[in-house]
Amino acid sequence: MKNTDKVIFGRKKLIIAVKKLKKQGKKIVFTNGCYDLLHGGHVRFLAAAKKMGDVLVLALNSDASVRRIKGPKRPVTNQDERAEVMSALESVDIVTIFDENDPYNIIKDIVPNVLVKGGDWALDKIIGADIVEAAGGKVRNVPYVKGKSTTNIIAKVMKYYA
Repeated sequence: MKNTDKVIFGRKKLIIAVKKLKKQGKKIVFTNGCYDLLHGGHVRFLAAAKKMGDVLVLALNSDASVRRIKGPKRPVTNQDERAEVMSALESVDIVTIFDENDPYNIIKDIVPNVLVKGGDWALDKIIGADIVEAAGGKVRNVPYVKGKSTTNIIAKVMKYYA
């Protein structure tokens, strides 16, 4: 079982850890998202992302960031709980929480070897792709699992239980 203190990092600790891992020759994979209600699409995506390198870093939108992006009723689950759940996944090695609307600054800080998003993101629209590609890294997407989304789960709950 993972110790969440060892996998949930603040920005400074993240930068130091990634530098150390790169010096050890580890291939760093980066992704980000809200991960409000964890579902099978998330799990499959993260497992596929992990296979692209040695260490998967997941940047999680803070509660304030989620509200700005998704609206005032989101997130359903607070950032500390989301971070705890995500850090417990076998595929996720490091979790960090960010307050910006997008992960550009984190990507700039750590310059991962691989930047990966879901297939609903066109490669040329992935934020931070310019940084990763300029450093010789790869930008990838994983096919989207149709019908698997937090928005669909919320809609289903509202339909049946509201």
